[in-house]
Amino acid sequence: MAGFILRRLMWFLPNAVILTFVLFAAVTVWLGSPAAMMLGRDASPAAIAEINTVYGFDLPTWQQYLRWIGAALTGDFGRSYASHQAVSAMILPAIPITLELTAWAILLALVTSLGLNSLAVGRHVIGVLSSGFSIVGITFPNFMLGAILIYVFSVKLGWLPTAGWIPWQSGVIDHLTHLIMPVLTLFAYYFGSFSMIYRAEYRAVDQQLYVRVAHSKGLSPTRVSFRHILPNAVLPVVTFIGISIGRLVGGAVVTETVFSIPGLGRLFVGAIASYDFPVVLAMGMIVLTSVMICNLLADIVLASLNPQIRL
Repeated sequence: MAGFILRRLMWFLPNAVILTFVLFAAVTVWLGSPAAMMLGRDASPAAIAEINTVYGFDLPTWQQYLRWIGAALTGDFGRSYASHQAVSAMILPAIPITLELTAWAILLALVTSLGLNSLAVGRHVIGVLSSGFSIVGITFPNFMLGAILIYVFSVKLGWLPTAGWIPWQSGVIDHLTHLIMPVLTLFAYYFGSFSMIYRAEYRAVDQQLYVRVAHSKGLSPTRVSFRHILPNAVLPVVTFIGISIGRLVGGAVVTETVFSIPGLGRLFVGAIASYDFPVVLAMGMIVLTSVMICNLLADIVLASLNPQIRL
């Protein structure tokens, strides 16, 4: 197991360097001259040239990248061109909000999708409900589902607040009531995805010899489903979680914008709209490293569950 983890770590560093360099080069080309953004669109060529010299924007891309990544590794992502705040000071308060939102959505989707689809064996109604919810979750766009939830539970019923975010310190009940609809909006897609993947693998595992032996021993379908099939059928779901973290951040962008939640997604939307070069780069680096770390953790979890993967 130690050798497997070491091999994965050896791939992690070069991949991180390549991907962050591609990110830096793409953003710098896409957003244009940082000096022009700092000084405004009406800045003179002489002023732009002076800023380029002072901040090193006239250096080759690879040299700019080395300066940026060196500072970023110490937590210094520069200052926002729009608000002139330190980028790290803007991002740090938003990280726990997005993490909590996405963690609840993934955990809820994982538990309900595995539980319902495992119970669906021999229970036609549960299987139909799970399939219906899966199709709705995958096909409905986040912004549409969020708008429907707001209309039903806030406008019509008045049960939940329309938008906003209340921290834990200001009251647990208020925090949870503001959390319900955003989590359900993110949960819907992942419940559908997890269910589809798990059901496909479940059918394949159900045909294995050891499952038929378990049935022949007289074990109940529920016990066979949870004890023998689930531990093996869940492996593709773990893989999907690892590779879909980037998509989850994309979903958080829409969800946080719809519900006015001050997380990373909403910050990213504002940075793109204002061509805020340092914030976009910092957000891109966070997403890239998060995806790579989650992939690494997913590989380790899979290797621990299935020893054949270590080979």
